[in-house]
Amino acid sequence: MLKTFRKYLVTGLILWIPLLVTFLVVRFLIRFVDQLLLFLPEPWRPEALLGFSIPGLGLLLALGILVVTGLFAANFAGRRLVELGDQIVTRIPLINGIYSGAKQVAETVFSDRSTAFKRVLLVEFPRKGVWSMCFQTSELVGEVQARTDEDVVCVFLPTTPNPTSGYLLFVPSRELVPLDMRVDEGLRMIISLGVAVPRWTSPDAAKASLAPPREGL
Repeated sequence: MLKTFRKYLVTGLILWIPLLVTFLVVRFLIRFVDQLLLFLPEPWRPEALLGFSIPGLGLLLALGILVVTGLFAANFAGRRLVELGDQIVTRIPLINGIYSGAKQVAETVFSDRSTAFKRVLLVEFPRKGVWSMCFQTSELVGEVQARTDEDVVCVFLPTTPNPTSGYLLFVPSRELVPLDMRVDEGLRMIISLGVAVPRWTSPDAAKASLAPPREGL
């Protein structure tokens, strides 16, 4: 009886914990983004126009702002104004370093041609014989490439269970082992301390499953 009770209890926890965590995270994000509505003049807010608030309206407002600014920055006049703004900001001490760094990261991560966080790799770290999971962030490492006399790849090796901290490593490409798993699967495995292992079918097993059956079997 005790084992049966424990089995059903664990099954219930496995069912409800992901649902509750997802609900709390989504609710937090919606409430956080809804704070954008406070920038609207008070007569234009949903409470004043409709008499009640609409959860998630701030998210629609944020998406609208992003799309409109993207359309504006994509045309000729918008690009000119963005370039002028860049020139002004980059001449302000202290602010120029923060702005330039943030802009370079955003352009690198969101560019269609970017290799940032597109591959999951294994590297021997912190010593030979011990493997750690990392993510490729760049293949163009400039001076580092020339100074090392190696074909190096820039990778980010996150800590677990908090992947926002970690190590920036420049590793020879011959010492990296590429994995088939997606980036989100790799992050999930790191956050779960290795508990959430993504499914994988070896190339030999995949070929065998596609091979036609032999006669007489």
